[in-house]
Amino acid sequence: VQLQASGGGLVQAGGSLRLSCAASGRTFSRYVMGWFRQAPGKEREFVAAIKWRSSTTVYADSVKGRSTIPRDNAKNTVYLQMNSLKPEDTAVYYCAADSTSILSYTPIASTEYQYWGQGTEVTVSS
Repeated sequence: VQLQASGGGLVQAGGSLRLSCAASGRTFSRYVMGWFRQAPGKEREFVAAIKWRSSTTVYADSVKGRSTIPRDNAKNTVYLQMNSLKPEDTAVYYCAADSTSILSYTPIASTEYQYWGQGTEVTVSS
């Protein structure tokens, strides 16, 4: 499984950004795809996740209402659309894939994801 994250950059507070995670190497219909972020000096934290088959989504409270995690089946790509960005959203964002969770469960711990992309940096200026 290969995950390629892209779309990061510098944006002003209040702006929007869309991150992409292109997945390859497997059929992802049973996977959960997640986004995590890690700010300097902080631990990696959960942002959002989507179950590929059902499109069930879960969001961290910090981004709920400001972000969505759509997917494109034809492109095997998951996105993280972030709106109303805040300086505290500044971090390196990672996409991840989990192939082991049962259908009724959506993992939010980083240890529950087996595959990781390389990260894309997002900087929100005030």
